[in-house]
Amino acid sequence: MPRLEARTLLVPIAVAAIALALSSGILLVAGANPLVALGALVQGAVGDGFALADTLIKTCPLVLTGLAVAIAFRSGAWNIGAEGQLLVGALAATAAVGATRDRPFPLPLVAALVSGIAAGSLWAWLAAALKLRRNVSEVIATIMLNFVAARLVGWAVHGPLMETGARYPQSDPLPMAARLPMLGGGLHSGIVIAALLVPATWFVLHRTALGFRWRATGDNAYATRVAGLAPAEALMTAMLASGGLAGLAGAIEVTGVTGRLFEQFSGGQGYTAIAVALLARLHPGGVAASALFFGALAAGSGAMQRTAGVSAVFVAIVQATVILALLAADSPWLARRRPPTRHTEARAA
Repeated sequence: MPRLEARTLLVPIAVAAIALALSSGILLVAGANPLVALGALVQGAVGDGFALADTLIKTCPLVLTGLAVAIAFRSGAWNIGAEGQLLVGALAATAAVGATRDRPFPLPLVAALVSGIAAGSLWAWLAAALKLRRNVSEVIATIMLNFVAARLVGWAVHGPLMETGARYPQSDPLPMAARLPMLGGGLHSGIVIAALLVPATWFVLHRTALGFRWRATGDNAYATRVAGLAPAEALMTAMLASGGLAGLAGAIEVTGVTGRLFEQFSGGQGYTAIAVALLARLHPGGVAASALFFGALAAGSGAMQRTAGVSAVFVAIVQATVILALLAADSPWLARRRPPTRHTEARAA
């Protein structure tokens, strides 16, 4: 991966530190001990092998959805729909397993993963098509599609995909032929898939003609059109790739973690992915580190609540302050007061 300037690396670290400091101040005002709370958070995230495995499991979908958001944002498409794309990916994966339940391994698993990718891409295609053909804001379209996806999952687990006993709104357990192989220590092989997709995404973005069109469209769509690089096609392909990654995240969650589909399946990973991608400055390598940070927060929140009596809402506070700190760091007022770097001088030239 390309070497990043020290300033580019320091900004996300400083933002994360500021977010933790501000959130700790909120805890202090609320009457809690920030040191005890943060200590419990760290212990719950990396205190032992079980905690570390839980952190990695929670990091996996954030890596995939973070890459999805980064690709879309890098191409100039404001995909806020990773949550819905993840949900339809999980729904399609569950339905595909139902259709191939009696087949031997690995056909049900492959069907689940491929169906998840296809469903996520289709969900993103809807928003991209509305943008290109009717000039509908992709922000509005993807947000609305998130709600539609959540209702589809609810309808499915109350209807055609409801478990055989019809006791709870959830699907039947997936057969072992449809489950991701385990790596030991409670880890599933989807973590390896997510890890491999980080350098693969960087390679596509920075070493292929397709990635160049994505980045050029995101930087200046008008110049891309004048140069004959078809920005509409670039936006569509970027949204398809973005939705496919988010859909894969949903398929991996249902085949590697939960083993069945149910209401409230996601828990907001698709929305957290926006903070993950922004903190990473839309760099694939940074997405992995940023996802690990947020995965550790999610894994340690339970221990923090048990030990320090601090609500898990603290994690949402950290996520919000991360975004606010990023907005402050990128504000025009602050940008005018930064000394020029080699990167900004080269862009100006």
